[in-house]
Amino acid sequence: MVKAGESCHVEGWAAKDDSGILSPFNFTRRSTGSHDVTFKVSYCGVCHSDLHQVRNEWKNSQYPMVPGHEIVGTVLEVGSEVKNFAVGDRVGVGCMVWSCQQCDSCSKDQEQYCEKVVWTYNSIYLDGSPTFGGYSSLMVCDQRFIVKIPENLPFDAAAPLLCAGITVYSPMQYFQMTEPGKSLGVVGLGGLGHMAVKFGKAFGLKVTVISTSPKKEKEAKEYLGADHFLISKDEKQMQDAAKSLDYIIDTVAADHPLLPLISLLKVNGKLVLVGMPEKPLSLPPVALTSGRKFVGGSAIGGIKETQEMLDFCGKHNITCMIENIPIDYVNTAMERLVKGDVKYRFVINVAESFSGPTAS
Repeated sequence: MVKAGESCHVEGWAAKDDSGILSPFNFTRRSTGSHDVTFKVSYCGVCHSDLHQVRNEWKNSQYPMVPGHEIVGTVLEVGSEVKNFAVGDRVGVGCMVWSCQQCDSCSKDQEQYCEKVVWTYNSIYLDGSPTFGGYSSLMVCDQRFIVKIPENLPFDAAAPLLCAGITVYSPMQYFQMTEPGKSLGVVGLGGLGHMAVKFGKAFGLKVTVISTSPKKEKEAKEYLGADHFLISKDEKQMQDAAKSLDYIIDTVAADHPLLPLISLLKVNGKLVLVGMPEKPLSLPPVALTSGRKFVGGSAIGGIKETQEMLDFCGKHNITCMIENIPIDYVNTAMERLVKGDVKYRFVINVAESFSGPTAS
């Protein structure tokens, strides 16, 4: 049980070095502060960035590392100053657990761009302690970074919305890629891509999935409702589709050429990148100037927008397609993730993987 004013011993799984192999790891979380919400973790999604981080592929990893930033659970305790959450509420935490609340980005509800943002894991909190994520039995978080999960959404399938969902929803809203009847291209059909298809259809867009894999055509059209499918390596298909799309959202994290995608855009078309390939982009300026085309990027979304996205998902019954796994399968899941062998998100059943938190 969690007792007021006492820190909690928490069970988790952590990577201890850049081999990326995760194993059991016990640690302590702070007691519930006056502005905190403490909740028992029920499920946590396995994001592709978790794979990058545990293997130090972005060269900023700190060990031991408890990954996970697609976290949902049930509130156990709230602080004295918490007014919007109560014991028993279904809540979630995404990629952030703190920001300065004073900078221009924070004032515009875009905490993800705060220069002092504290990430849910592999970051340093205000007290100098490392942040540990949702591959663990318990979370304690400032109420400003807690969101409510709609009652009608399955808890496990809602978890990936906190990263995969908001990562595509935010740029679609900000860059006004939501006008019914317009044409949206979605590059890549993974965790992010399949959510972009779902949002596109909910917004009333005509959706074209663009993939290197012909095998994904059936799932794109039959399971997700995409209107069209393009094989990006098929030059004739790409040429025939030239200037057919108003918007493109590119979710691919592997290195790939942008010029063929630019050619698919109409005049005034927009291409927004949400994947993060390793190599720098290369693009001749004339590819943009000749049609007043735009290339931009986006990272997750602010807390207010994340709640709006969750409410939108509740209204339209949108969730992530998942494969539910126990925590001791996570290393196998990571290997499968490298191969793209998941439809479309692994979600750890945390509640059934651990005995639960205890007071220290």
